[in-house]
Amino acid sequence: MHTWVLPVVVAVASVIIAWAAYRVQMSAARKQIEQDLAEARQLRESAQEQLEAERRELKLQAKEEALRLREQVEAEVKAQRDELDKAKRRLEEREDRIERLTTEMDNRSRNLRNREKEIEQQAERAEELIEEQERELQRVAGLTRQQAKDMLLAEVDEEITQDANQLVRQTIANAKEEADRRANEIIAWAIQRCAVDHTAESTVSVVPLPSDDMKGRIIGREGRNIRAFEQATGVDLIVDDTPEAVVLSAFDPIRREVARIALERLIADGRIHPGRIEEAVGRAREEIEQTMKEAGEQATFETGVSGLHPELVRLLGKLHFRTSYGQNVLKHSIEVAHLAGAMAGECGAKVAIARRAGLLHDIGKAVDYERDGSHSLIGMEICRARQEPEAVTHAIAAHHEEVPMETVEAFLVQAADAISAARPGARRETLETYLKRLEGLETIAKSFNGVDKCYAIQAGRELRVMVKPEQVDDRQAQRLAKRMAERIQSEMEYPGQIRVTVIREKRAVEYAQ
Repeated sequence: MHTWVLPVVVAVASVIIAWAAYRVQMSAARKQIEQDLAEARQLRESAQEQLEAERRELKLQAKEEALRLREQVEAEVKAQRDELDKAKRRLEEREDRIERLTTEMDNRSRNLRNREKEIEQQAERAEELIEEQERELQRVAGLTRQQAKDMLLAEVDEEITQDANQLVRQTIANAKEEADRRANEIIAWAIQRCAVDHTAESTVSVVPLPSDDMKGRIIGREGRNIRAFEQATGVDLIVDDTPEAVVLSAFDPIRREVARIALERLIADGRIHPGRIEEAVGRAREEIEQTMKEAGEQATFETGVSGLHPELVRLLGKLHFRTSYGQNVLKHSIEVAHLAGAMAGECGAKVAIARRAGLLHDIGKAVDYERDGSHSLIGMEICRARQEPEAVTHAIAAHHEEVPMETVEAFLVQAADAISAARPGARRETLETYLKRLEGLETIAKSFNGVDKCYAIQAGRELRVMVKPEQVDDRQAQRLAKRMAERIQSEMEYPGQIRVTVIREKRAVEYAQ
């Protein structure tokens, strides 16, 4: 054999063996790939089945959560409707009670007039009896006509005058006691809440919008945003045809201010949804609380009043958002504190007590829409609960004469309150209207016979009339005051109430020489 044959054979055999090994490896690799593909298909099918099961479970959970939220919202809406119905029923009951009391007072007034007529009839009957007795005495006793007349007139006049005066005094006292007892709360409630000309201006806030498209975003899908906003703030959000503006309406000025700040921030941010609304309202509340605290502390600093309870400082800050006939109550309180302190220094009274009581005299207005009663009595209770001195609480309660005044400081606080509220420009009333009301009061008083002088004082809240004692007696003075009050009530328009005081003074003067 040739020497080259063996290497060739070996090479050919190596090639054949390598090719066979390659085919075996390729077959094994193909089987492995097919096995891996089968496992991958199984895993994909298993993952799809698991994903579909989780999707069905999530849908079921979402439906259950939606149903739960719907039931919760319906329950809250039902609770709010029930509360509104209760408030409406309470308001109707209060109106019915006011109407009944008004009817009772009208009946008592008619009864009083009937009794006066009966007295006049008795007087006429007495005159007839006098004539009969005069004729009988002339016949029996042989007295002259003038003598009998003088005797009978003196006797009958004294008896009738005593009976009539006693009957009138008793009737007026009973009527006044009953009317005062039942009408105090009603009158205080009505006076503080029936400033119709100014209520519309002081219970709404207008928030400007960048465009009318923002109204839809404020309302939200199916109204969810506006419902969430009203529920979070307790304020009515009115979206009407007013271009580029919405209205916030609420009697509570704090809630209205919180709602205004929160809504302005939501509009500026542009993201309006229930979660964002709650966050904005919470931040606005914190800001208002801080503002109230700072306003109260600033008021105590300006007036030099120290050592107030933190809650009283906070309530003073709430007065920063409260107005009375357009006058800011906190600024009014600061002014009253300065006036009362200055007058106390001039007359030798306790300056610190007068200034402290002047600053706190209207603090009841911070919560008077939450409690029953007048703001002066509410303020007295609040300050007494915070350990304020008795002289301060008494001046607060007495500044509208709801309790008798017992201290000089109480008189000074009342005078300072009247000065601050009565000065021209302090309240939302023009000088022309103010002077016209005072002139009208004095004109009505001067139209009655027997009036000597009359003065409208305390910004027209009191009419003080001096009568001629030789023309008007005590009984006629009482009737004169009643008739003046009726004329004022029927002919004039005025806020609150006007007190008519008729003064009859008789002086006897002699000189020793």
